[in-house]
Order: sequence, then structure tokens, then C-alpha cells
Amino acid sequence: MGLTDFSHRLCPVARSMAVLGERWAILVLREAFYGTTRFDEFQRNLGIAPNILSARLRALVEHEVLERVPGPGARHEYRLTAKGRDFFPAYVALKRWADCWMTGPEGPPVVLQEAATGREVVAPPLLGGDGRELGPEAVRALPGPGASDAMRARLARQEADHA
Repeated sequence: MGLTDFSHRLCPVARSMAVLGERWAILVLREAFYGTTRFDEFQRNLGIAPNILSARLRALVEHEVLERVPGPGARHEYRLTAKGRDFFPAYVALKRWADCWMTGPEGPPVVLQEAATGREVVAPPLLGGDGRELGPEAVRALPGPGASDAMRARLARQEADHA
């Protein structure tokens, strides 16, 4: 069974999976968010084979999520780009879910803390205009400016089915 190439799909979420959907990609980003910059540090912290790490770093650089910059001596460092930094809230939301549902009774192995205040960093829940928490049942999907005719028809059918 071959892998599906999401990179040319119209849906931006599908295209993001082409970049971040590989199982090591978000873990590499986790390390970058935690301050890891050098190849040997990524390898040590992740326990990943060098050839796999090299391929993942190369892909994240190609997609401009990380940039490869000269480091001390002959080594290079990997730094988050604006695109990579912009994923941080999504990572914190994923971590919040994982800490709730995938952690043992001992609790999460890492707690994020605001450097300036020492307060724990947590992903806020999604809130409606009146401040109440929103779940998927409280949100409508409407065609955006880039929607195809097929997407417009699909969303119109769903809207009619749920009216």
C-alpha cells in the first residue's frame, strides 16, 4: 500500500500533513522549541538514526520550517523560521491533549513555563464570542475565498443536512 502524497491537495491541512505528518517531524520541532539546534543534540535527545534525522531536517529546511545556519566551528545549527515559530501554539495544543490523554499517573514528563514569570504555559480552550468553550458541534464550516466549486457544494449539502 503506497503513501498518499498530500503536497498537491487543495486543502491546506492536507498540505501541512505533507510537511508535519511524518512521525518524527513534530518531535524534531519539539526539540527545536525546547532549544535544540545542533544535529548531535537532536540525535541524542530523540534517539533517532542519523540518516532518518538528516532526512527530516532536510525536509523541514526545504519547507522553510527550519533554517540551516553556520554554527560554531565547522558545524551548522538548525533554527526555527517564522513559519516554524508559528507552529508553536499548535504544538502547545497537541501537548495539552497528550498531557491529558497520553500521560501516565506520574504526570507529564515536561512542563512548559514562562521564562519571565515562572507561570505554567497552557494552551487555552477555544472560546466563542461570549467566552464559553467551543467544541466541534458548535462550529460551522463555511466556504473560504479559496474554496473550489466542489467544496462549496459539499459544505452547502452539509449545511442543508444539519438545518
